[in-house]
Amino acid sequence: MVELADIFRRHGPEYIDRFGPHMLPSHQRAVQDIVACRTEQMGGHLYRCENPDCEHLVYAYHSCGNRSCPKCGQDKTQRWIEAQYDLLLPTHYFLVTFTLPGELRPIARSNQKLVYDLLFRSSAAALQKLARDPRFVGGNIGMIGALHTWQRDMRYHPHVHFIVPGGGLSPDRSAWLSSSPDFFVPVEALSPIFRAKFRDALKKTDLFDSVSSEVWQKNWVVHSKPVGNADNALKYLAPYVYRIAITNNRIEKLENGHVTFRFKNSRTRQCQTATLPAIDFIRRFLQHVLPKGFVKVRYFGFLSPNKRNLLAVAQYLLGRIHPSEIIPVAHQPYLCPLCGSKLCRVRPLPTLTRAPP
Repeated sequence: MVELADIFRRHGPEYIDRFGPHMLPSHQRAVQDIVACRTEQMGGHLYRCENPDCEHLVYAYHSCGNRSCPKCGQDKTQRWIEAQYDLLLPTHYFLVTFTLPGELRPIARSNQKLVYDLLFRSSAAALQKLARDPRFVGGNIGMIGALHTWQRDMRYHPHVHFIVPGGGLSPDRSAWLSSSPDFFVPVEALSPIFRAKFRDALKKTDLFDSVSSEVWQKNWVVHSKPVGNADNALKYLAPYVYRIAITNNRIEKLENGHVTFRFKNSRTRQCQTATLPAIDFIRRFLQHVLPKGFVKVRYFGFLSPNKRNLLAVAQYLLGRIHPSEIIPVAHQPYLCPLCGSKLCRVRPLPTLTRAPP
């Protein structure tokens, strides 16, 4: 099976030779980490099967931990889900998505930290403002948001997904104001508020004058849908938290300097393939590697870290179960790939000197 690391090993040096001086440090590090992930470069441990009739040796190398690595995301996703249990409410939830218009994407790609931060703050502020309207929720809401920057074919498409409890705290914090299970706020009214919030924030930067005035006249895409209870809501959001632009199982082949990968067309819902020159494939992947230190999951309203006292009020009003009643998923021990018996650790494996591909 072809992996992203194989593409980087074979064509990464050429890409770095051509674009290295212009590559962001986070992009260079992503290439290095993905190539080294779970190889002897990372170090690890040697295990031996406890079955005396087997005693098979297993070399388990460490993961790189890079958030753009396709081998590291699954474990992180599970740990993130378990860490969210204390934030859950026994009510219905919604998934609300805000998309940056195409006219702003070139500016976003060149100014990622600034524009992504504005996208988060303006979309959250817009949703909070409309939800306070007595015609809808009439109270203060909470939300968890995750940044997502690609379409299924890895084209650049920055947007933010929020999971939102279906209701909010009354202004005097004495009651929980529930929304309809099937409707939260009207996206037709939310879209212009989002656009205005983003425009006002961008005016405070040096980027505003480089934006065409037409973008402030068009409709901005906002989508909202009910997703059921809190458990379902986490399952909807979790893949966006640590998902990367492409996973190894979608890469079909690497030959003659070209990469063929599989994706689902969002309009037809049918699977199709695309073939790109390896250099273009690497460029398309790396544009989704986030700047170092950028926080891609953020909490707003009564779910923000500095307002968790309000979350406690909401949990009390809704009669939330105690976190100790929720049983986290257990982690499985290492098992022998030959006989299935438990593996015991023999010794650590040293870390080798890290080097570019």
